[in-house]
Amino acid sequence: MNLHFKVKWLHNNYVKDVPPYKGAVPEYPAWFEPFVMQWLNENDDVSLEYLHGAFNRDKKDGFQKSSEHALFSNSVVDVFTQLTQCFDVVSKLECPDPEIWKRYMKRFAKTIVKVLLAYADIVKREFPEHMQEERTACILINNIQQLRVQLEKMFESMGGEKLEEDAANILKELQQSLNGALDELAMQFATSLEPRITQSVKELGDLLLSIKGGGQPGTLNQPAITQSVKELGDLLLSIKGGGQPGTLNQPAQRQAVAVEADEVLRPLMDLLDGSLSLYAETCEKTVLKRLLKELWKIVMRILEKTVVLPPMTDKTMMFKSLTDNAKNLAANTKIEDMSRLFKNHMSGKQDVKNALSGVIDISKEVEKNLSPKQCAVLDVALDTIKLYFHAGGNGLKKNFLDKSPELQSLRYALSLYTQTTDTLIKTFVTSQINEEPTDSQESMGEVSIQVDLFTHPGTGEHKVTVKVVAANDLKWTLVSGMFRPFVEVNLIGPHLSDKKRKFATKSKANNWSPKYNETFNLTEIRHQIQS
Repeated sequence: MNLHFKVKWLHNNYVKDVPPYKGAVPEYPAWFEPFVMQWLNENDDVSLEYLHGAFNRDKKDGFQKSSEHALFSNSVVDVFTQLTQCFDVVSKLECPDPEIWKRYMKRFAKTIVKVLLAYADIVKREFPEHMQEERTACILINNIQQLRVQLEKMFESMGGEKLEEDAANILKELQQSLNGALDELAMQFATSLEPRITQSVKELGDLLLSIKGGGQPGTLNQPAITQSVKELGDLLLSIKGGGQPGTLNQPAQRQAVAVEADEVLRPLMDLLDGSLSLYAETCEKTVLKRLLKELWKIVMRILEKTVVLPPMTDKTMMFKSLTDNAKNLAANTKIEDMSRLFKNHMSGKQDVKNALSGVIDISKEVEKNLSPKQCAVLDVALDTIKLYFHAGGNGLKKNFLDKSPELQSLRYALSLYTQTTDTLIKTFVTSQINEEPTDSQESMGEVSIQVDLFTHPGTGEHKVTVKVVAANDLKWTLVSGMFRPFVEVNLIGPHLSDKKRKFATKSKANNWSPKYNETFNLTEIRHQIQS
């Protein structure tokens, strides 16, 4: 490399302006190209070694912020310092041959990919150990976001939109991979909070059921029924005709519902206030919004399952216990012993009472329902939660919140409480009639491949070459995370036990018409092969 710089200096000072060579592409870059490529290859190992050292130092120090105002740690700074130094060396060559310069940039882009993906893999591997320490977890996620920011700056310094196409595509694909890693970590971190959210939502549900008018639907006594009907009548009279079910008309009633909604939300808001305040302080803005999205989905999903559609409690197992006990009694006891058994073991004790109490509790659970007033309170609570996650424009967009499948599913489940049984049956039957039959032969896209089979005339050995060109128009709906399509090639036939029979292309992130251009070779295959 030192000789390369000296030759460059000689050319610039004594050769460049000489008439025969003026304006022409010099030859000397081609002389040194193999050596520059060798240096870049060696730099891969140096950079990876430097990366591991930087991360281990960072971990030992507890992933402290790199500066007072930064939200990421020192290892990210160290990694890009190393990459920038490498790029500076290549840049100072000032390669006058544009084709050779393109090859340098493409090769250096591969170095960046190796280093940054290695860093992302280390973070993903270490992340579960640090999720309980929320500040550290946030810094690790911030580190991945900072990789994306610094990668964009590196892309611009390498030429930006003028960068050679192959190198640009390599870096753009890397950006997508880092984006996927960021989504994965945000989802993993949000999921770790799910048990705490579930507990808070259960407390919310208990408060909701305690609201006057919520009642205990399983209790069949006339005064309770009369009172419930009276409350329902009063509530219905307060609703505007044709309006949204559960929408209270009188300002005083709306205010009362709002107060009750605030009280119901207290357990959940106490949790969210503490957590989200910390995240707002320690997370990059992009990271914060991703965490908010995942937390929003989790909160809506748990609210629907726990409050709106509550599961059966463990007491339902009593049915099985009762029937099992009855079977055992019938199998092991004579008929004439039954009266004596009941007299000796159950008379005057709490067994029968407890068993019947359990069955009654089960019936209550089965019939467990939300009253119209409770539905109205929960509806107001949902609006409050939505405003909380919107945070006056600093959080999630209202459009995202309103159109999120989780909120729509919850509101639909809540609306079922106000529909008659006949309406529900009619909706179900209609949906079954209109349901389109699934077509097992439905096309999911196209795959373009080339298969060449060459048979040696003397030995009869086969050489199979499979080139996967591309996939086109893939039919895949992305619900969450990333779509990573790849093509897998399998060879089937006799006498292949000692051969590699399964090959796969690299995955292409979020691409529904990916280009692969990958070739797989299988040689020295005897006899017939079915592929």
